[in-house]
This record gives sequence, structure tokens and C-alpha cells, in this order.
Amino acid sequence: MHEDIVQITGFHAHIYFDTANREAAARVREGLGAKFEVQLGRWHEQPIGPHPKAMYQVAFLPNQFDKVVPWLMLNRQGLDILVHPETGNDVADHTDHSLWLGERLKLNIEFLKG
Repeated sequence: MHEDIVQITGFHAHIYFDTANREAAARVREGLGAKFEVQLGRWHEQPIGPHPKAMYQVAFLPNQFDKVVPWLMLNRQGLDILVHPETGNDVADHTDHSLWLGERLKLNIEFLKG
């Protein structure tokens, strides 16, 4: 049984970085904020929640997906990015429903189950 896409209330993109590519992450963040209707989350300099690396979150509505994700595909500057829907099922959203740009990182899914 497939879930209907109307259950998607929004999307998150998690932009992962480290000290070597933090400036690239800042350029991606600046581009996202300048070009799209997105909410830029705080910089997390250490792993947080299910995320194994430093990152920041970018939240956007479904009507921005076809603009934001293609831009990220072409402008991610070598960064690893997780894009997932918001359906209310955190585990499925971060696993079965997710897409990755760059390397797929191992998330701490147990954190989401708690």
C-alpha cells in the first residue's frame, strides 16, 4: 500500500559539513536563503539527534521541492545532503522515504525510535 503524497506537510534538507568544508556549507546556505522560500535552521557544530556529523537543517514546503532539490543537486559543492519528507513518521521519513545527494551517511535511527 502506498501512502498518498498529500500526507507530506514539508521537507527537510540536512546539509552535513566538517571543519574542512564549512565554508562550502556556508555558501550553500547563503544561496538557499537568497533564492528560495526556506527556513534556515541553526548550525549544529556537533552531531545531534540521529545525525552523525555537524549539520544545519533547511525546511521548505512541498511547493518548493522542485526548485530547492534540483538547485542542491547542482550546487551542493561536494557536501553530503539528506532530503526527507515530513509525514509524521520520523523513522520512515529519515530512511525509506529519504533521498541522498552525495554519500549516504549512517543515521542513528534508534534515536528516532525513542
